[in-house]
Amino acid sequence: MSLGKKEAVEKLKRQQSFIDDMLCENHESPKFKKWQRDTGVAIKKIFGDEREQYLRFINIRYRRVTSWVEARRGVSHTGQYQKGLEEARNLLQSFINEIEEYWQDEPTAPEEEESKEKLKPLEPVVYIEKICTRFHLIARQLRQRYKNRQTLSVEDEYDVQDLLYALLTLYFDDISPEEWTPSYAGGSSRMDFLLKKEQIVVEIKKTRKGLGAKELGDQLLIDIQKYKQHPDCSKLFCFVYDPEGKISNPRGIENDLNKTGWGLPVKVLITPIGL
Repeated sequence: MSLGKKEAVEKLKRQQSFIDDMLCENHESPKFKKWQRDTGVAIKKIFGDEREQYLRFINIRYRRVTSWVEARRGVSHTGQYQKGLEEARNLLQSFINEIEEYWQDEPTAPEEEESKEKLKPLEPVVYIEKICTRFHLIARQLRQRYKNRQTLSVEDEYDVQDLLYALLTLYFDDISPEEWTPSYAGGSSRMDFLLKKEQIVVEIKKTRKGLGAKELGDQLLIDIQKYKQHPDCSKLFCFVYDPEGKISNPRGIENDLNKTGWGLPVKVLITPIGL
């Protein structure tokens, strides 16, 4: 088979659809002869020129054999012509039924599968992770403006919050900043962002003097216990921005906290990578 199942059916249906137009022609007309040849070529491509299907099609009669006397009398061939077209219509339909019922569906091409995967929406956490992973590149680029124009300089945690909020709006519609969290250990505090529709809390930290690896780990553990009690939080994403590389083992902290058993899915990401 040189054609796939879908393409073969489409070609036969196309040739079949022209038959009604052929009823207004005759077996000598150029239009009919072109249709007859095109249909024969399509059947050859689909089944092969030595197959029964092609031989049956080319043996359809569109004019009846007449005697010399009938020819002199001008006997009409219209009836045989129309009968031949109906035979062709039914034969093409039989070929279509054969292909649809017995041919195997062709496998989807790898590039089509890849295209479908690209069209699938990503998980919300994946979008957040993409933003946070490139956060440092964005913050650095903002400092390099034309003719040193004024820009946002990410100096503290509030600056991180402002820039991250703007970036989150690329993918999320309902971002609630600084929602009150339930009281924990005798007090209450604010979260940074709540993506209410996705039920994800985004907690932001920026390393500074006095906030090293131990202090950061302790704060994140408290955050995990705190957000477990929030009715709109089903997942916690902790973004730690460490532009000076104050945390000596960022992947170790991530591995310790990115695990099950907290009673709440937790993702901790410390960037930039490589410091």
